[in-house]
Formats: sequence, structure tokens, C-alpha cells
Amino acid sequence: MENNKYVTPLSGRYASQEMNQLWSNNSKYSTWRKLWIALAETEKELGIDITEEQIKEMKENVNNIDYDIVSKREKECRHDVMAHVYEFGIKCPNAKPIIHLGATSCYVTDNTDVILMAQALQIIKQKLIMVISNLKKFALENKQVTCLGYTHFQPAQLTTVGKRATLWLQDLLEDLEELEFVQEHMKLLGCKGTTGTQESFMKLFKDEEKVKQIDRKIAEKMGFDKVYSVSGQTYTRKLDTRVLHVLSQIAQSSSKFANDMRLLQHEKELEEPFEKGQIGSSAMAYKRNPMRSERINSLARHVMTLTIDPTITAATQWLERTLDDSANKRICIPESFLAVDAILILYANISKNIVVYENVIKTNMMQELPFMATEEILMNAVLKGGDRQELHEKIRIYSMQAGKQVKEQGKPNDLVDRIVADETFGLTKEEIMQALNPDHLCGRAQKQVEDFIEESVDPILEKYSNLVSDKEVEVNV
Repeated sequence: MENNKYVTPLSGRYASQEMNQLWSNNSKYSTWRKLWIALAETEKELGIDITEEQIKEMKENVNNIDYDIVSKREKECRHDVMAHVYEFGIKCPNAKPIIHLGATSCYVTDNTDVILMAQALQIIKQKLIMVISNLKKFALENKQVTCLGYTHFQPAQLTTVGKRATLWLQDLLEDLEELEFVQEHMKLLGCKGTTGTQESFMKLFKDEEKVKQIDRKIAEKMGFDKVYSVSGQTYTRKLDTRVLHVLSQIAQSSSKFANDMRLLQHEKELEEPFEKGQIGSSAMAYKRNPMRSERINSLARHVMTLTIDPTITAATQWLERTLDDSANKRICIPESFLAVDAILILYANISKNIVVYENVIKTNMMQELPFMATEEILMNAVLKGGDRQELHEKIRIYSMQAGKQVKEQGKPNDLVDRIVADETFGLTKEEIMQALNPDHLCGRAQKQVEDFIEESVDPILEKYSNLVSDKEVEVNV
């Protein structure tokens, strides 16, 4: 890392090496050259006088890029593609006359963007599957660990730790479904020329049937089975919007999980991993801050705001082509992928190492349990002949009194004793305590976990068994 100029923290601090390499100059510009080779091969196959020697020369120099020459030439011509055509021509003197033949700049820039986004989505998918696998194990391991449920972050009906994890899982399955849809429908621009009419190729081949084959042949050589049927000079910028919205959805789900972890860590019920030498605070040595979860929230915020860029770009493209998208795309697309990559690294690390404090969970639950069981107590009292409306009002009053005693005086919850003392309920303390059994107050939580894993999660993990990994994911910093 250079320390005398700004380097985005996404590449220098947070994202993985593989994602950084994918969006590197070497990856981008070598893909340009592969596209020029695919074009030359296609033109040769369709009858243009291009030799095997010329194509071989180009292939031998795919990764042989002199960036000093490119930089000097771009300063002169103010055109990045032509600067690379110039440098490639120096490396390939025999092929120089046919490099970029019939194409416009967007042939390499736009097709490369699609290719890199497709590859980046596959990296994201792999990390997403890893998190799903981790959460599946966590959900099953904790499907019977009864805990307080929360609505409005106020104690509500009981659930289980495993059931709560299925909510995180459900969000990720939705995201995966969207990602798969985008992957399935990604299309290459192909080679359609300045305004999308393929006029230059009609002049070159003078044969419409041959020109119609160009897009398909190039797509096949670049590993795609779909090409846009029509375009201006560029592919529709709706694609960028679609891709970044998928990344935003993953960021949203991850941020929801991270918020939940932060809340539960405050309650001392769950905790993200905290390493032996990790420092929580520079001032307060005892602190165990949820740094990983907070970083997910922070990065997710950036990803979600970046979706505004392609949305505006798609809405403001002029006719067949305008260049006000270029600088924006160079920033928002790679940064979105780098940030989501970093988010999923954190998510994978946390989800594999969540610490569960069952004793604290039980203590918190038992403190609130009399309130949680009021509905069942009410039903039992009614079955013994009580008036439902009268008893409901009494339970409401007793609950307020018990809650006030807990909050204002710091005393134990005495709601049960208040109800036992009221003869209109007709319940003994033993009967009420039986109603307070946590295992009887979770509904179908445990079975829901089992059914959800079997019906929704396992088929996904089986489908992507080649992407499932049990390796430990290290957080960079």
C-alpha cells in the first residue's frame, strides 16, 4: 500500500484479495485484450483476412501491458481505449492493423463491465452460501434454547435462539434468489457499433447474415449465452441498477443481523467473537465492543446509498450514448462489490463463532416470564369459571404494579403472588408455575426451525454443495 496518497479502505483494509484482484487494472485491461482477440477470431471465421499469426501474437501479449506507455499516450489523446489500442499495437506489430477493427470503445468497456460483474457476483454467491451454511448449523444447535422474543425491543412472547436465526436465514435466501435471477439474465453487449446499428460491420462484411452472427460468436467465446438483441452504443444502464440493488439487498439483510447482534450483545445473551488480544476500547479496558457487527452496519450504509448512482444514471442517459456515466460507473460498481465482499467476510466470521450465554438468557427470561404467561393464566382461570373481562383487567392492573416494583424499587417480579392472592382467579401457585414452564410457551418454534431447514435451506446447500466450506474466515483488521 502506498502511504503518500489516498487508497480506498475498501481495497486497502476490508475486501478480500480475490475481489480486489478482480477489479484491478490488470483484470480489466487484460479482459479488454481478450475481447479484441474474440473480435478478431470472429471476424476471421466470418471471412475477414486475419491470420492465425496475428491472433497468436495478440494472445501472447494479453497480460503484457506497459502502463507507462498507456499513461503517456492517454495524456496526449485523452482517450483511455485508444491509449490501450496504441500500446497493444506496439506489443503486437503484426496484429496492429486489425486490433479493434469495426468496434467502438464501448465494445471493450461495456462488455468488460458485464464480464467482471458476472464474475464478482459469483464470488459474492460463494460467500453468501458460506454464511447460510453457518447460520443453518447455529439454528439447529440452538433450536431448543428458549429465550425472550422482542417486539419494539420490549419483551414479548418467547421464542428460541435457533428460531431467531431462521429469520436471518430467510432474508439471505431471498437475497440469493434475487442474485440467481440477475445472474441467469445477464447479457453481454456484443458488438453493435457507434449507435447500435452495426453499420460499420455491414460496411466491413456487406453480408447481413454474417453480421447477425457476430454477437453470438463473441458471447460464446467470452462464456455468455445471452446478448442484448438491441442497444445504443452501450448496454442499458438498467443492468447496473439491477446488479447494485441485489448487492444492496444483501447489505440490508446483513445490517439487520448486525443490529440484532448488537442489541443481544448489550443484553449479554449473544456475543460476536472477541479474540484474546483484542482491545475493545482505548479508554475502558473492560469493554467488549461489537466491532464486527458495527462495521457491517457501517459498510452496509455505504452500499445502500451507492444504489442511487446507477438509478440516476439509467434515468438520464441521452438517446444512443452519453458519457456522464463513465466516471460514476468506475466508482460505484467496484466499490459496491468490494463493500459487500467485506460485509460477507465479517458475517461469515461472526456467524461461525457466535457465543451463546444460556444462563443470562434464562435469567432475563425468568425475570419477564410471569408477564409472558398472563394469557395462559387468564385462559386457565376462565376455564375454572372466572369472568374473562374482569380477570383481564385485574391482570393488567397487577402487571403494572409488578412492573413498577421491578423498575422503581429493583425488587423481584411478584406478579404470580399477586394473582395467587386474588381468589377470583381460583388458581394455586403450583398451577400457575406449571403455566410458567418456558418450554410450553414457544409454540412451534423448534419445529419451525427443523421444517425450515429441511424444506428451504438444505435444498439450497445441496444445490451449491461445491461452494459450501467449513473453513474459518479471517477478518482483515
